[in-house]
Amino acid sequence: MSNKEIIEGFYREFFNGHDVESAKKYVREDYIQHNPGVDQGRAALMEAFGEKFKAWPDFKLDIKMMISDGDMIAVYLKNVDQQGNTRCRVVDIYRIQDGKLAEHWDVLQPVE
Repeated sequence: MSNKEIIEGFYREFFNGHDVESAKKYVREDYIQHNPGVDQGRAALMEAFGEKFKAWPDFKLDIKMMISDGDMIAVYLKNVDQQGNTRCRVVDIYRIQDGKLAEHWDVLQPVE
């Protein structure tokens, strides 16, 4: 699978399908998280978003663009509501190792 295919599958299953168990397929156990709102490791990611999906059952991210360079990939996305209105713009940056997400950075821009 290409890095873009890994990202597409991860967003489709984990973020938009709310299948936190799918992280086991896409995310390394020792996942390094640079977002201070989420603890380190795959289990912490699964726990944090499991709670988020319960609180926001309509949570969805639409991929608008991906840029891949070696083991790094940047993803520009929008968090949208059920009517398609943008709630937040997001840039996620990942380092991929052995076909899984190994490290993550992000920048968020809420839409008011």
